[in-house]
Amino acid sequence: MSVYINSSNHLKYLALNTFQNKIWYRSISVGASTLYSPRKTVKDKTGKNIVFVDGVRTPFLLSGTDYSKLMAYDLAKHSLSGLLKKTGVPKEVIEYIIYGTVIQEVRTSNVAREAALCAGFSEFTPAHTVTMACISSNQGITSGIGLIAAGAYDVVVAGGVEFMSDVPIRLNRKFRSLLLKANKAKSLIDRLKLLSTFRPSFLAPELPAVAEFSSGETMGHSADRLAAAFKISRKEQDDYALRSHTCAQEAFERGYLTDIIPFKLPASNTVLKKDNGIRVSTPDKIAKLKPAFVKPHGTITAANASFLTDGASACLIMTEEKSKQLGLKPKLYLRDFVYVSQDPKDQLLLGPTYATPKVLQKAGLNLQDIDVWEVHEAFAGQILANLSAMDSDWFAQNYMGRQSKVGVPDMKKFNSWGGSLSIGHPFGATGVRLTSHAAHRLVREDGQFALIAACAAGGQGVGMIVERHPDATAT
Repeated sequence: MSVYINSSNHLKYLALNTFQNKIWYRSISVGASTLYSPRKTVKDKTGKNIVFVDGVRTPFLLSGTDYSKLMAYDLAKHSLSGLLKKTGVPKEVIEYIIYGTVIQEVRTSNVAREAALCAGFSEFTPAHTVTMACISSNQGITSGIGLIAAGAYDVVVAGGVEFMSDVPIRLNRKFRSLLLKANKAKSLIDRLKLLSTFRPSFLAPELPAVAEFSSGETMGHSADRLAAAFKISRKEQDDYALRSHTCAQEAFERGYLTDIIPFKLPASNTVLKKDNGIRVSTPDKIAKLKPAFVKPHGTITAANASFLTDGASACLIMTEEKSKQLGLKPKLYLRDFVYVSQDPKDQLLLGPTYATPKVLQKAGLNLQDIDVWEVHEAFAGQILANLSAMDSDWFAQNYMGRQSKVGVPDMKKFNSWGGSLSIGHPFGATGVRLTSHAAHRLVREDGQFALIAACAAGGQGVGMIVERHPDATAT
């Protein structure tokens, strides 16, 4: 894709009100007693008024740190138990469980089921695992919506987990083939014949990579090309990354990240209570980092890219009628969603650009109706490229079949508690984190509608519209 869009004024969209490096939010807090009055109505399409009751997550940690001796199901189990504890809902009320994950542990391939059993759920509670790259837990949520809308269940838990500290490393395929044949060999002579075919090169392992099967290109390399195509500078990317970390640190210090549930490490007195990837650095230090993918002239670095992360999340969704029966106070109505797919080579990370206008149209809303934006930050360059694409008539006409541009979000409403660049990005768990933050921000910022969007491997993406529930609180 050859795209030129002038981005010299790119950072005007950030619209940050800064004073002595402090970021000010447009609203501090709205108490639970504040009268909430919806200004616009979005029609419920399910006939069930499906609600998001609450969401939780473990602290998101850099891979190879405090979670390194655990397994994915440990984190998923904790998120399930934590969700029940926070909501006060008995296990017996949960009718179905769906978890998203990307890098699967072979022993717990259906991690939703294994985590549920370990968390003490009934053996009669079905559970399945989905995978859709970075939007896997979004898929978990929307799959749950589908089950409820179809009348199969009233109460579903959706979540996600990723564990990058111990990814599966496969034996060389030739060696695997030899071992399988040896296992079937009927005599010692047959085994010795097979052994004679062994070569030292068979010992070279097959390492996993965050790369596209269809193109063979790593996501980081693709992001670097995308940033270059949209003429996004290294400084613009570094500035956005610093914004993400600063916003996340501010949100944590203000006690806004109430979706985090403490995690006590096994056989230890250590209790983890916060994400460990949030690091507010200085522009000078960030500028010194070398390119991570396209060397030596690329613009994607360790500072302006999301990092490999361990973590899990879970949320409770159900019909509004069921929530009333259980005496619960939901946070959101789950109003609409759409999935998109485009060219996985040149438009791999542009999912939000394509999903945003489609989900707005489905919901009967426009850009100005959105009070809160929660958009997955795979790379700072990816975010800024999407903003450029959304602000371009030329891109809309040549690639999206639109007469005019999508438009640019008000950046005072955009990821104001940080995002994946700073909080972390456990591939399978991020979708629930985005939804939980949207729910809490709507209350604290006194808004009605939030738009959640994310890109994903394979050139896919998601857009979701959620609406603040009248009973919602920000805790």
